[in-house]
Amino acid sequence: MKPFTKSHPSDLVPVLSDNLQHILNLLGNSSDIVFKEMSLGRTERKAVAIYAKGMVDQQFLLNQVFGVISRSFLTEVEENPLPYSEHLKDFTRNASTLGDVSQVTRADQCVSEILAGNTCVLFDDYNSAIVFGTAKDNSRQQEEPASEALVRGPRIGFVEEVSENTAILRRRLKDPHLTFESLFLGRRARKEVVICYLRDVAKPDLVNEVRQRIQKIDIDDPIESGYVENYIQDNPFSPFPQVQNTERPDRVEGALLEGRVAILIEGTPFALIVPVTFPMLMQSPEDYYDRWIPASLIRLLRTLALFFALFLPALYVALVSYHQGLIPTKLAISIAGTREGVPFPTIVEALFMEITIELLREAGLRLPKPVGQAVGIVGGLVIGQSAVEAGIVSPIMVIVVALTAISSFAFPQYPAAIAIRLLRFAMMLAASIFGLYGIILVFVLITSHMVRLHSFGINYAAPYVPTRMYSWKDLFLRLPLQTLLKNRPAMFKPIDRRRSDHPK
Repeated sequence: MKPFTKSHPSDLVPVLSDNLQHILNLLGNSSDIVFKEMSLGRTERKAVAIYAKGMVDQQFLLNQVFGVISRSFLTEVEENPLPYSEHLKDFTRNASTLGDVSQVTRADQCVSEILAGNTCVLFDDYNSAIVFGTAKDNSRQQEEPASEALVRGPRIGFVEEVSENTAILRRRLKDPHLTFESLFLGRRARKEVVICYLRDVAKPDLVNEVRQRIQKIDIDDPIESGYVENYIQDNPFSPFPQVQNTERPDRVEGALLEGRVAILIEGTPFALIVPVTFPMLMQSPEDYYDRWIPASLIRLLRTLALFFALFLPALYVALVSYHQGLIPTKLAISIAGTREGVPFPTIVEALFMEITIELLREAGLRLPKPVGQAVGIVGGLVIGQSAVEAGIVSPIMVIVVALTAISSFAFPQYPAAIAIRLLRFAMMLAASIFGLYGIILVFVLITSHMVRLHSFGINYAAPYVPTRMYSWKDLFLRLPLQTLLKNRPAMFKPIDRRRSDHPK
């Protein structure tokens, strides 16, 4: 008697349509998964090859795998009297000359092979799948993200090809729940836009909202991701960025695991991530690669840099112009001595230096990299020294402006730095008119605006408002990962709240 073997719920069956439906349920309706149907010889039997676009060697797949299948089954009935299953076994043995060829008997095994870059071929009336090793050797020179310098982490950035970017995410996050949805934008130049999310983590309402906002975009050509960003943001008149952009795949991977949604656009290496809050713009993926004590110190330094970049010039203007009594006596005498002979009020002096620094920074960005660095450094030194010697500005103002500029470079996200640089001028003007009261007034306006601002339904000031003390473990400090990676951020309302069952 043949021994009884309990079937696995993921076992393949001899019905091709059932196997395809099973694999489709595991992978989801993801646009990067290709199902290519083939006819087998002169019979009505079918075969379906399944692979992930961008992860397979396309030339090898077309010329070798598909060619061998079509030639082998061309005269299957007339010239090969073997049963159909025996013919498939012979075909598998003969196909081994193509390289790595094997058989799997379960749908979950098929999914694992597909996510690894291989091709699974399912046949009608056959309860096994034949796996061809078609994973593409990514031989192109990997480049670091140009806009996001890193000390530690994967040194690879996105490219301009959407299929390459989806393949990069597939290689990094081999989860069958990772889903890609393709849309097309542009009246004159149709470009592919891909929505990425984990369908068992991301909130369906969030995915629907992202999809609807993208579908409402009606322009000739979305040349760069900035076009899409401007159309889908909640408040176009806010100085704060409400959509996060990045070239780093590890940042996108971390966002997907939190329950957020990423957007890839054809023709640009910048991916968009929604929703976003302001504290997230002050964080970097490298914070999680190092130990929690140095990572927490870096977080505190960024907070201090934020204070300097926003308030330092305004505080100097307010104290020197209106509140000299709050300055220690010796320091006040020193400041008065350095300002002797300066013909301009403090606000004019501060605006002159700040605008000069901004011009130098912009010029350094637009020039070729070696020349730009030289212009930024030499220009700042020469102009600052010449302005002091000419008596136009005081030496302490040069120190204040230099410290402010250095602090603004500490932000890991460039759009956040631009917002702070813009608000710094509002702070300085208010300080020149109302003193410290003007600084307080502008700060209250900024905080009230941030509290009212939303990004795809998420409060922009979260987790400050509404207050979630659990999320404060990853705010000013970055506590040990054992305490952080238990639950996903509650503000995104993910379907699967748990990230791990790590013991305390």
